[in-house]
Parts: sequence; structure tokens; C-alpha cells
Amino acid sequence: MINVLEIDGYRAVIEFDSEIEMFRGEFIDLNGGADFYATDVKGLWEEARKSLAVFLDMCREDGVEPHRQFTGQIAIQLPPRLYADIAAAARVQGQTLDEWVERALDRQVAVQR
Repeated sequence: MINVLEIDGYRAVIEFDSEIEMFRGEFIDLNGGADFYATDVKGLWEEARKSLAVFLDMCREDGVEPHRQFTGQIAIQLPPRLYADIAAAARVQGQTLDEWVERALDRQVAVQR
């Protein structure tokens, strides 16, 4: 199960590290690394806020955009049979391949929100 913590519009993925018996969080939308650790949920929230504040302060000082920028392009390789099935499904639904894939991915991501 993936756990996501959101603070001020920034998302962090939370995992439990059994080796150190602590929760570990890592912000995923940032233009750099910002992680944090805690032994309980309350501490996790506190450490996340501190880590994010430090990261954002450093970005302001350095004149760096804190949000990671994405191009919107994705390149993947698929088995030929799957590619053919996707192309056929898109055609049947009157969509381009890009439109069909975008909608399929959007539906899958909506399940995770």
C-alpha cells in the first residue's frame, strides 16, 4: 500500500523502514531531494513540515523553482500484441492512440488519489 502525505500541495510518499524501525517520507514533486523520518504519525507530520520549509527556503535563497517540471512526454516500449490491442481499442472508441492512453492513465491515477 502506498501512503501519500500532502502538505501545502506538495506530496510525499511514506514508507516504513523496518531496518531502522522508522517511517520515511520523501517529497516527490520537488526539484530536488527532501526527505524526513519519524517513529510515529504525529512526528511524521512535524518532520515533513520542517523538511519542506527548509527545502523551500533553500530554493528561495538560490532562486530555484521548487516544483519539478515535466515535459508531458513519455516514451515506453510495449509488447507488440499489447500495442496492437491498444491501437485497436483507440480506433474503436474514435480516439487517437495518445488520447486513449491519456484517458487510461488518468483513470488509473484517479484510483490512487
